[in-house]
Amino acid sequence: MNDEPKRFHEGDRFPSAARSRRLATTIVVLAIICPTFARAQVPPRFYWKSLAGANAVPVIFQSLSGNANPIDPAHVVSPGSSVDANVLVAGYAKMLPLFDRTLTLAVLEPMGRISGKTSVAGLSYDQEATGFGDPMVEAGINLIGPTAIKTIPDLLRYEPKLSLDLIVDVAFPIGEYDNGQPLNLGQNRWYGRVGAPVVWQIGPWVPGRRTTLEGLPSVWWFTDNNDYVGHTLSTDPMFQAEVHLTRDVTEQFWGSLDSTWMAGGKSSVDGVSGDSLNNLGVGFTLGYQINDNLSFTVGYMATVNDNNPGDLQMDGFRTSLTYGWHGIVEGEKRLESAK
Repeated sequence: MNDEPKRFHEGDRFPSAARSRRLATTIVVLAIICPTFARAQVPPRFYWKSLAGANAVPVIFQSLSGNANPIDPAHVVSPGSSVDANVLVAGYAKMLPLFDRTLTLAVLEPMGRISGKTSVAGLSYDQEATGFGDPMVEAGINLIGPTAIKTIPDLLRYEPKLSLDLIVDVAFPIGEYDNGQPLNLGQNRWYGRVGAPVVWQIGPWVPGRRTTLEGLPSVWWFTDNNDYVGHTLSTDPMFQAEVHLTRDVTEQFWGSLDSTWMAGGKSSVDGVSGDSLNNLGVGFTLGYQINDNLSFTVGYMATVNDNNPGDLQMDGFRTSLTYGWHGIVEGEKRLESAK
């Protein structure tokens, strides 16, 4: 127990009960931010672990543009096209213990507007679509790293060190879809991914000084869309690798340098193949803890190796507001306020 104060600020006394709860709820919100860019990029610090039973509701706004449908993770490039999307995403996430490991469950539902000019099989389209997209669910289980966190003292002692998860995402093709146009919020086919998120702690785990290097290699898979403006759209599996270098600026404010690489995923229309993807995106994320339960993030990412007409050209801003809570923590806060 003699080393416990060093987990917070060297030279401080052991934190009070009120400060312990404040730190606990802060970690709840930071650790369970839902996959806000699930169709392009998972935000940094999503795969930190929190108290079993923690909940979060994120609301995310994304403004995206490029030469492919930004809502479709297959990123079917149409040279010369110009597509814009403004999308609001709402979700829910929960952490549970399973065989002494941490199980994370999450669901996202996108909605909004997409518009632009594109072409398919030599025909040009200038159109827009509004409504709901395909909901996506994610299940993830921790394989290497700290065991499931079941008490507040365990949460305050949490350090990821080296953590490895296994995740599975599946999108359900029930979003709004018009078979007479190529740009839709729903994709009219099943798709998802299998990934292995890694979190590597760098240096001491002290609020205000935490640093992590995080990676997520994954493989996306797609079934065929047999009603793609009168054609059949097929897409090969796509490999995607994300890397985030995150660092606390203060106890409430943190930043991250982000990159994403996509390879493969060759799409074909009626057997006529396009080019495989080989694209790198770079960007940043800033996060701020507004209060014990509420966090805010803003980020930007853009492709950089996109000079050729057939290259994927994409950029976008993302903001999120996430409310996180846990019954035990909220109960202790109510008892504290009643004194």
